[in-house]
This record gives sequence, C-alpha cells and structure tokens, in this order.
Amino acid sequence: MYHTALPTPVAPGLEALRLPLPFALDHVNLWLLADGDGWVLVDSGFGDEDGCARWEELLAGPLAGRRFTRLICTHSHPDHMGLAGWLAGRLGVTLLTSRGEWEEGRQSWFADPADLLARKLAHYHRLGYPPERLEAMRQGGDIYRSRVSPPPDSFVPLADGDELRIGEGVWRVLTFGGHSPEHVCLWNPEANILIAGDQILPTISPVVACWPDAPESDPLRLFLDGLATLRRLPAETLVLPAHGMPFHHLRQRCDDLAEHHRRRLAAIAAACTTPATGFAIVTALFTRPLDIHQQGFAGGEILAHLNRLEADGQIRREISPAGVWTFQSAPPLP
Repeated sequence: MYHTALPTPVAPGLEALRLPLPFALDHVNLWLLADGDGWVLVDSGFGDEDGCARWEELLAGPLAGRRFTRLICTHSHPDHMGLAGWLAGRLGVTLLTSRGEWEEGRQSWFADPADLLARKLAHYHRLGYPPERLEAMRQGGDIYRSRVSPPPDSFVPLADGDELRIGEGVWRVLTFGGHSPEHVCLWNPEANILIAGDQILPTISPVVACWPDAPESDPLRLFLDGLATLRRLPAETLVLPAHGMPFHHLRQRCDDLAEHHRRRLAAIAAACTTPATGFAIVTALFTRPLDIHQQGFAGGEILAHLNRLEADGQIRREISPAGVWTFQSAPPLP
C-alpha cells in the first residue's frame, strides 16, 4: 500500500504519490517520472485549500529540492486537474493535456455559476427527478469552482499518437472518450507501462455519464471502443490507475468492464418494458441510499445507457408536455 503523500518507487525512474480526497473514493494517485535532472508530474490533485496546503508540505518536505519540468493532466476532473493552474505557477512549468480536456476545464471555470445550475436543473427535470430532489440540487449549487484553481491561460496540446520523450523513455499518448471528453493515457511500449488515469480502474467502473451540455450524446459507445483499444496492449502491461493499486490483468479487466456494462444495458432495457423516466430507473437499479451528489452521477450514468439502447434501436424516447423524457422498449422491426 502506498503511504499518503510519500513518493513511492514503482519502477525505475517512476514514483507514485497518493493524495487524499474528501469523498468515499478517498485518494488519487499521481505519478512522478524522472526527466534528466528533473521530474514530470502526472496529474495535480484536488483543487481546494487543503490540496494547496498539502502540496506546500510536500515541496518543503519529501519533494524538497526537486526540479519539475512539466505537468501532464490526464483529464479535467477536479481530482486530476484541480490544482493544475496553481501548480503550474508554483512549479514554473507548462501544462500538457488534450485540447478537449483543457477546453472542458476552462469552460467549467469561466461559465456563469447561475447558468450552470439552471442547465443542471433542466437536465435532471428531463430525467424526471421530483421537485424535492431538484430543490436539493438547487440548494447544493454548482460546486466545480470550489474544487479547482483557475486553469492556466495556455497549455501544450496532446493528441492521440503523440510521443513524449521523458528521461530515457518514450511515452505514447493515447486519448479516449466516455469518462471525459478526451482523456489522456500514457503508454511506454518499451517498459510496458500504462499510466491510465480514470480510463480503466482495478476494482470500480469509471463514471460514464451524460451531462447537461450533451444530454443526447453516446459516451458509452466511446468508452466501450476505448476498452477494445486498451485490450490490444500487451498482456504483461503494468497499469497505473488513478485510484486503487497497480495491476497487470489489463485484458481481463477490459472484459470485466465490458460485461458490467452489458449487464447494465440489459437491466435498463428490462426496466423499460413500460414507459419509465430516468429517475424511475435510477430508483429501480440503485437500491442503496444515494446522497444528492451520487443521485446526479446515477442519473447521468443511466442516461448514457439509455442513449446507447436508443442508438441500437432497442428503446424509444418520448417527451411529455412538461418536457420530461420517458423511455420504452421499441417494437421489433418487421
């Protein structure tokens, strides 16, 4: 097990740094790659005051005297890019990420919080969330900006297939959709090491959801396509995930996640034998209590599966006069 906030060797020239998160998923793994006489940092951690304070402790303690050359962020979520702006300035480095993730982070930071909240409430109204749940979401507001530092004004864009020379190694950029717009993974073919971010995790499924800005998108198709791509990497690949411990069973994990979503699609299709709202399906499939934050994620995940089923012709969508979507099994083609 990694020690929180102590660099832990993983492979030659590669160290892990585990930072705490204020959620049930209580940690995020960052990665340090030796780069000549400096270090490349992969991901930044959660962007609140505690996150800044913890980094100051690290830079005054276990990481004292280290020179950093670059900051790479896998994606725009607050536990990964939350401190990118602050750290880039603090360390005097440039941020590298995909254009999709940089634009997502910038858009979320600069958007009007009142507009973000209005669009969020409209999104969950479409899914049939009852007034009391929508009011709880309203009371919670939009909290993205409380979890991130202002993003950098500039960055170096990474695209699928790019190669980065870091120290003695070459890391190939792989980008994926589904969990986030253009999630960056780094693969070192010579060492057979994959820095995976959230794209594939050892014990839990990454969130694959539809959000207010793209409610009719099909992120599950993108995610499943990404699993097929990852499955083609060598069987002995060492996977370094953002949460949990490193693992080697990449192909089996890809198969397990694909099967998980196949079962979820079947369960949701079965829940649509009569017209059902997204919220009704959330209630049917998530039997454990969910807080309001978890209910939002659950609704987004259910909608991603509904959109996949609709794209496959298995269900159809109708819109009520009040603007609420209902979903029902589509009749078989003649």
